[in-house]
Amino acid sequence: MEKEIIITENAPAPIGPYNQAVIAGNLLFISGQIALVPGTETLINSSIAEETEQVMKNLDSILNASGAGFHQVVKTTIFLSGMEHFLIVNEVYGKYFTGEYPARETVAVKGLPRNVNVEISMIAAL
Repeated sequence: MEKEIIITENAPAPIGPYNQAVIAGNLLFISGQIALVPGTETLINSSIAEETEQVMKNLDSILNASGAGFHQVVKTTIFLSGMEHFLIVNEVYGKYFTGEYPARETVAVKGLPRNVNVEISMIAAL
């Protein structure tokens, strides 16, 4: 199976040996995104709402670079630094979807890259 690597300047460059996204067949796999501002080392983390908003903007940029949108997302994984962030993250995340929501799990983890509070990955059907 061939795969296509997706890279856009409108989302943060990877901070490790991975790509922003990969298309395999008719599926788009988006790597976990944190609240880095594209083209900078700036983290948006003054509040969990603003942090989540930047994560969703980064995901949107990668979806757009792939010719996709949130309506094509079939699965997401949300990683949180603590479940106390769940309600606010859920509220911000929910604004990006209408009607048919994707499957999802949300887990609290011991730590995330750059000590952020939220990281989200996605799978979309193209």
